[in-house]
Amino acid sequence: MSDEYLEAEIQHLLTENADIAEQGITASRRDNTLVLCGEVESPQRRDEILRLVRERYPDLRLAADIGVTRAAAPTEAEELP
Repeated sequence: MSDEYLEAEIQHLLTENADIAEQGITASRRDNTLVLCGEVESPQRRDEILRLVRERYPDLRLAADIGVTRAAAPTEAEELP
């Protein structure tokens, strides 16, 4: 399977899955590893994305560069200089 086809297939998988519907994750090939990049609102969501991709492609070497953004309001005031 070509890299472009695999990347597009994973994008489609994440976008069309009713439980995830994630559009902010990109997939790209680096050497023999597929790297997922982006930001999500919780560690659980990141874990679910990785589980879904690993379930669909069990033989694929996978790395995650998925950060977690703060979705809750700050608990303290920000100090400005």
